Amino acid sequence: MKLAVHRIPGLVLTDHRFVVPLDPAKSRGEKISIFAREAVEAGKERADLPWLAFFQGGPGSAAPRPQEVSGWLKRALADYRVLLLDQRGTGRSTPIAARSLSRLPNATAQAEYLAHFRADSIVADAEAVRRDLVGEDEQWTVLGQSYGGFCVLHYLSAAPEGLAAAMLAGGLPPIDRPADDVYRATYRTVTEKNCLYYARYPEDEALVRRIVDHLAAVDVRLPDGDRLSPRRFQQLGIDFGASSGFEHVHYLVEEAFPDGEDGTELGFSFLAHFDQAFSFQTNPVFAILHEAIYAQRSATRWAAQRVRAEFPEFDASRPGRVLFTGEMIYPWMFEEYRELRPLRAAADLLAERSEWPLLYDRTSLGQNEVPCAAAVYVHDMHVERAFSEETAAAVRGMKTWVTSEYEHNGLRVDGERVLGRLLDLVRGLA
Repeated sequence: MKLAVHRIPGLVLTDHRFVVPLDPAKSRGEKISIFAREAVEAGKERADLPWLAFFQGGPGSAAPRPQEVSGWLKRALADYRVLLLDQRGTGRSTPIAARSLSRLPNATAQAEYLAHFRADSIVADAEAVRRDLVGEDEQWTVLGQSYGGFCVLHYLSAAPEGLAAAMLAGGLPPIDRPADDVYRATYRTVTEKNCLYYARYPEDEALVRRIVDHLAAVDVRLPDGDRLSPRRFQQLGIDFGASSGFEHVHYLVEEAFPDGEDGTELGFSFLAHFDQAFSFQTNPVFAILHEAIYAQRSATRWAAQRVRAEFPEFDASRPGRVLFTGEMIYPWMFEEYRELRPLRAAADLLAERSEWPLLYDRTSLGQNEVPCAAAVYVHDMHVERAFSEETAAAVRGMKTWVTSEYEHNGLRVDGERVLGRLLDLVRGLA
């Protein structure tokens, strides 16, 4: 269903809504809606252009909201009509939030509902959209950023007949490694990032230690009333995966004590900006299903929390340097984050769930015929380079661009060049 058409300088944007089954295997069961925004360069509205569908990172993040013709979108619009999908549970698609899930009778029902929001269901939605919007027998090209790349790999595995080409940016996941392997590698990488951060800002070592000691001794409350604990403060390290992440953290911690050396109270500006640094409250799918994106016929059992025990240097109560953590989800978050508290029981059930289906078929990927390419970032904190290269070797015809020029957010900071390179690879020009 077409909803509306809007024009901004250089762009024509058309809003669409599609109705799909909650469980793709049950076409007559409960339905949800999927929102997607079509973007085309002004003046090309009636042109016969091929389609490119974009899969956003996350899980749990909505598609980008275009404000201008720039970055990867500018490069894409030169050749394509682009579809920006709000993956199920995000943006203007049927949302996931504690309030919306409260309609279900208990935690078991909530967990069963949430189990339908992984890459397999997202790709099933995309196929329904393709058939409806593009045509049953027409293919489209797909681009996946970060977790969007996980979705694209599943697409290559489960429904390659719908694809003309596939591109992944910082999102080539392990095919069959358990979550424990992923977090073990991630903790090592995050440790290295901490060393680089303190090498760039050596004065922050004492300041961060002081902040953590203060948080351990004083009940500090964020503007929304939640307590700011030392372990919650350590989560700032999730920013270390982005090109400007060190600066984001440094400029935040330097304003912690507004009275300088003699300050004894954390300032409101620091607390307010800290509260805005995370999207766990507004995008709960990220917290609820983050470990589940790695689950295949086994339970994750709070892998990040268990594996952390192998890295005692992340214990902020130990004297000396405080290490920030990264893209890890912990069970205590469902106690300390206001909007996650009602979902704690469902999150525990999902952590113990073992009947997750396989996401990737090695045989199918080994016989792949879809032109495909992936940007693999050498220093990627969120997606382990070695695992990405293992996967690339298992996908027939997968071309990789292994580069140390970018962090995990390469497509966002230099999208025109990154997408241009991927297009050259899938077209056989590089």
